[in-house]
Amino acid sequence: MKEQSKQGFSKKTLATAVAAVSAGTLLSMPQVSLAQEATLEEVIVTATRRAQSVQDIPYNISAVAGDELEASQVTDAAEMMRSIAGLTVVDRGYRNSGTVNGVVIRGMNIDTGANGDVPLSAIGTVATYIDDTPLYANFVLKDIERVEVLRGPQGTLYGSGSLAGTVRYIMNKPQIGEFAAKVGTSFSQTEGSNGYNLNTDALVNLPIGDKVAFRANIGKIDNDGIVDYANVYKLDASGAPLAAGGDIANGGPVFRSVEDADTVDITYSRASILFEPTDNASIQLSYQQQEDDIGGRRQVTRGTNWVSGTEQAYDDYENGAVILEPSEREVDLTSLEVEVDMGFATLTSSTADYSHSGTAISDNSGFYATMDWFEGLYYGTPRPVARAERFYDDSALVQEIRLVSNATDAKIDWILGFYYMDQDSKAGQNSTMPGWADWMAVTPTPWDPATSLADTWTGWAADVQDQDFYFRRNQNFVDKAVFGEATINFTDTLRLTLGMRSFKNELVNESQLSLPIWPTLGNGDASFETKESDTLFKGNLSWDISNSLMSYATVSEGYRRGGANAVPTIGFYAEDPGYLRYDSDSVLNYEFGLKGSTDAFRYTVSVFYTDWKDPQLNTATPNWGFFAAMNGDSARVQGIEFEMEGNLTDSLHYTMGYTLVDAELTADFVTPTGVTIAEEGERLPSTAENTFSVAMDYTASFSDGIDWVSRLNGYYQSDSENAIGSGLTAAEVDAFQLWGANTSLVADKWVATLFIKNLFNEDGVTGLITERHMGTDPSENFLGNASKDYISLPRTIGLSGSYSF
Repeated sequence: MKEQSKQGFSKKTLATAVAAVSAGTLLSMPQVSLAQEATLEEVIVTATRRAQSVQDIPYNISAVAGDELEASQVTDAAEMMRSIAGLTVVDRGYRNSGTVNGVVIRGMNIDTGANGDVPLSAIGTVATYIDDTPLYANFVLKDIERVEVLRGPQGTLYGSGSLAGTVRYIMNKPQIGEFAAKVGTSFSQTEGSNGYNLNTDALVNLPIGDKVAFRANIGKIDNDGIVDYANVYKLDASGAPLAAGGDIANGGPVFRSVEDADTVDITYSRASILFEPTDNASIQLSYQQQEDDIGGRRQVTRGTNWVSGTEQAYDDYENGAVILEPSEREVDLTSLEVEVDMGFATLTSSTADYSHSGTAISDNSGFYATMDWFEGLYYGTPRPVARAERFYDDSALVQEIRLVSNATDAKIDWILGFYYMDQDSKAGQNSTMPGWADWMAVTPTPWDPATSLADTWTGWAADVQDQDFYFRRNQNFVDKAVFGEATINFTDTLRLTLGMRSFKNELVNESQLSLPIWPTLGNGDASFETKESDTLFKGNLSWDISNSLMSYATVSEGYRRGGANAVPTIGFYAEDPGYLRYDSDSVLNYEFGLKGSTDAFRYTVSVFYTDWKDPQLNTATPNWGFFAAMNGDSARVQGIEFEMEGNLTDSLHYTMGYTLVDAELTADFVTPTGVTIAEEGERLPSTAENTFSVAMDYTASFSDGIDWVSRLNGYYQSDSENAIGSGLTAAEVDAFQLWGANTSLVADKWVATLFIKNLFNEDGVTGLITERHMGTDPSENFLGNASKDYISLPRTIGLSGSYSF
């Protein structure tokens, strides 16, 4: 068993943690005074299932220490990821943070930036882990030991596999024989808000005898909103829009404004108990949960505002939805980790059970308006509104068993693992037009076939009610895999690693789709069962050119499972049967890199090329916009990546990272019906060609025992595309840069920090819903506007403090 690191809260630990806030690095805590000569500490990670220095691992790996995140007031994953070279993220704010995986590594993305409200059919290209559990839950970043990012397919090291890479959130373990406790709070104000943000948390590590320890943390995020919902309908007791003058037949809507609607109320906690019965064995039981209650979108409308009767522009931080759009979710994760040192190898068993569920209300009125449905299908109600209630429920049992060789001087090092997942996932949507049936009962104008979409309405057997769309998708996914790697040490400087992942999976999909107002126009009930099995390989050759310079080359395969869609194939709304299923996709990844260091700095530079076959696109059917995933033919991603860290002086430390990505389709993207939606050579969406991050921190020590630590950090992302092709979601996303700064006073038991995020108050748009997709249409009586830009957190200024016992 390797010795556990200590998680105490001494002044030197705190001061060094604040001083070490640096993008994409992990610094251990030097046992020297801050005034002494600064040195670059060794970065230790466990990404390869062994504790190793990052500089000794022949892969492209980055790590961020939990202490760094705390010192820079980072609790949000999107903000953290901007500090890591090669990562971009579609930042949808807290409302959609757990619904769709927005992480993009090295441009491996083909989905539109407009996604966010609906759990997607095709899973993300990036795998995320909480310790050893594959789960995308976007937990608040608290009491974390470190975050590790592995670029490229990782199926030979991690059972769940991935296409583009893996992000690991490694939580702090209980510390045996040590008592520690800390409380903290943060108070801030964000541009656009009339209120304030108050975040609080507490942590305790409690030894129980000399073999057991208990650790727990609890916290709450309570943020007032930023975005005003400028023109929502006033509603009656049933949730239907009020009619002006009480005239249900002819009265238009009555509007009101809701300030700071996107409130954030998050509670989170984690508790774990560690038992070490012998020096060679440990058992840890952990439970982690989080509950989110979000009042609305941190997304703003840039399009036209017709509510006043004339064309106007929306103000800053205004959203044009006509109903409020709250969301809530809950995540629960229980895990049991057992580790036994058997001498020749270490056996690890990781068992986890999780549940992740959520609901959200969305304003779909803009989509109905731009499709002319209010007039063509629903006769032009004077108070048009389309309300979508969406929900998901994802639960799984996951078991992973690993055996890792222990010998440090063997000719062959090896890892062997078995992985099993039994996952149940549910998703659904109820779409309604509140008040439409009541209006139909009193409208003085008959439903005239001559002015409607069809030649004859009588044959459609319309059932007049408020619900017009019903969708359910229930899936069971069972995945079994054997994976492993073997490293042949030819010499002390030359090594060859061969890896494989052999898997077998089974997906059972049962979907229901119906149109309650039009029960005779067809449905999308579908039941499919798919099975796949294959073996993936990886090869890696590394050579230590000198004691301070290593080269490596990697070839690796990646895979993502296929699935099924629910679309109607008969009746008026019929889509082509080719949309019922989508196939798995795969990548072949090539990378060459150099890792080097001197006394003053260390660096990593790599070039990469990824060939992507049958890329999956989460989209909608062309006729009626039903949820669907489909396959393209091929794409490729290539580029260069550079990271560097060093000390300019004993007190001034820096890090920087740069990535150049060239990602494009290498064949036309053709739908199952033979329609070309994007042409060969088009850029992949949500992929900036250039990203750059930099951070600098300065430390000064005072004679009275207080240290002063200041930091400046910046991030730049060049322009990108919102979607492939020229469809409704296509748009160019502008380049942006985000800067932040903080300064801290660090004493023996307390830390006080003044911080500024988004110093120049940039929009930082990473995705959007266009006006032609979900905009406004006064000709259909719809004066709201559901188009929106996904903005980064506006300028936020605050104070934080913590006290350690």
